[in-house]
Amino acid sequence: MRSYAVQRALLAVAQLAGLSVLVFVLTSLLPGDAAELRFTETLTPTQVAALRTELGLDQPPVERFVHWLGHVLTGDLGTSLISGGPVAGIVRNSIGATLVLTLATLAVVVPLAVALGIVMGTRENGRVDRAITSITLALSAIPDFVIAVVLVAVFSLKLGWLPATWIGSNLLASPALLILPVAVLFGRTVCLLSRQVRAGTVAALHAEYITQARRLGVPRRQLLLRHVLPNAAVPGVQELARTGDTLLGGVLVVEAIFAIPGFATALVDGVEARDVPVVQGLTLVLAVAALLINLAADLVCNRLVPRSELLR
Repeated sequence: MRSYAVQRALLAVAQLAGLSVLVFVLTSLLPGDAAELRFTETLTPTQVAALRTELGLDQPPVERFVHWLGHVLTGDLGTSLISGGPVAGIVRNSIGATLVLTLATLAVVVPLAVALGIVMGTRENGRVDRAITSITLALSAIPDFVIAVVLVAVFSLKLGWLPATWIGSNLLASPALLILPVAVLFGRTVCLLSRQVRAGTVAALHAEYITQARRLGVPRRQLLLRHVLPNAAVPGVQELARTGDTLLGGVLVVEAIFAIPGFATALVDGVEARDVPVVQGLTLVLAVAALLINLAADLVCNRLVPRSELLR
């Protein structure tokens, strides 16, 4: 376990190094820059060129990358070219709403998806299995924006039961703000996660050691909890990591419809303004979060099933 953890951590460091280069290259390819987009109408071309020099936008890419990476290694994500404030502050201000939405969605989805996956797996190809599969697939097939618009129209505009946006509202004072966004994110995530748990359950139930345990008279409850569930959890944990990546990045459609001041909204605003330090900082934070989530998922899977071929 320890050697695997070290190997996986070293791989994560290598991936992070590659991602930092990729993030810088992709953001450098954005057309235009902050000086051109923001000040073209008010400044002369000479003044714009002087401003680009002041902001360091005229430096060679390699020099700018070394300068940016040096600051990142010290924990400094840079300064916004538009607001002049630290990028770390923008990260702190935007990640809170997305993180709350992510955790609330996972708190609802994970227990239900695991339960549904086990029920489907233990009743393979039965009526219950087919019914749950059909319902979850139907939910996942509906685009998120369609579900969001319908929910807002019915529960906010027509019935007036739930708030339609987060504008002017305090999440601590009104937890109902989470209900509609979580409901929109629910369908797709519960479908993907429950199907992975189902697949793991079916594979475990068909394994030879489970058949042998049944012959030896191992009680069904003990068989499921001690032998089937740990093996069934492996694909579920990996799918959960991918789901966490998506949710942590912020679902742009959900944030846009419900006016949630989250991570994805800040990232899109940074791209539109060509605020390269903000885009680089936000993207790098997302990359680090994704690597840590997947690293944790791999370690959990290796702990559950050390000999799993899936992790080798």
